[in-house]
Amino acid sequence: MAAELDEIDRRILAELQRDGTLSVDQLSERVSLSRNACWRRVKNLEENRVITGRVALVDADKLGLGLSVFIIIRTSNHDPEWLAKFRAAVTSFPEITGVYRMSGDLDYVLRARVADVKAYDRLYQRLIAKAPLSDVSASFVMEEIKETTVVPVEIR
Repeated sequence: MAAELDEIDRRILAELQRDGTLSVDQLSERVSLSRNACWRRVKNLEENRVITGRVALVDADKLGLGLSVFIIIRTSNHDPEWLAKFRAAVTSFPEITGVYRMSGDLDYVLRARVADVKAYDRLYQRLIAKAPLSDVSASFVMEEIKETTVVPVEIR
């Protein structure tokens, strides 16, 4: 169930998603709210886990991780033991930045950030050593047209 957010909460979320370094004073000015009322609302959003954390976004290219890879996994094994091994494996690799269980023809889609194809191959070899996989394919991102962490917060 979606959290009950009013227009001011949504404006606060929109501003913080644009710039998580805003001070309470700057934020309160942008959303036209007193400093104390703004602070209380931010704290409430944090306590209710609407705001789940604050991070610094980094340029992967400048860290030498210029290749984004989508790894598609199909498996015939869906038992709890296999799933526990798979879950432990994919969550243990820092290169894997997203793991999604899918509906339809695909079972799982993983997103990874690596330096190059050789680094992907090393990740692949480590992954299959930890969890038996029957069908794995990868697609390498040629161009990132849109990449965002912003969740739309406009009122519908």
